[in-house]
Amino acid sequence: MFLFALVLGVFLPKGGRKIADIKTKGCAMPEQCLNGSINFGVAKVVQKSMCCTTELCNTQPPDYNSIPNGKKCFSCDAQSCTTTLTCEGEENYCIKGTTNVAGQSQTMKGCASKIMCSDQLASLVNQFIGAQFSCCQGDYCNSASSASPILLLLLVLLFFWVSFC
Repeated sequence: MFLFALVLGVFLPKGGRKIADIKTKGCAMPEQCLNGSINFGVAKVVQKSMCCTTELCNTQPPDYNSIPNGKKCFSCDAQSCTTTLTCEGEENYCIKGTTNVAGQSQTMKGCASKIMCSDQLASLVNQFIGAQFSCCQGDYCNSASSASPILLLLLVLLFFWVSFC
């Protein structure tokens, strides 16, 4: 068992406005000490954990500021998915997610860290919101196409749920 300090933030990257900032401390199993982020350009979700094993070692929350890492992926705006997004921190993958909303295919694209591309998370996303997503590792490997803000909202909500279960 570990002590942990967890910070979960949801940002609107343009202007850096934070729309959610959740900080918590407690005990966790080692597999729950996760760090990851997913950035769709219009919003970014970051989870940072700091796990330790000595008494009262979780007094300070981890910092979730990150700097660009040089990786480039496609992102979507209201018209298309051809916008360039510069990935940050541990976001070493490009991500593409699709789902059907009211009979129409909806797509979101952006950058993600390795944990966001895990088979376990993909299975949860598919099970709870019916979305399929794929990750790849080359610049712009998530190819251009149409956009959807609905999928972003669903993925953000699922990320919150997974983080606290």
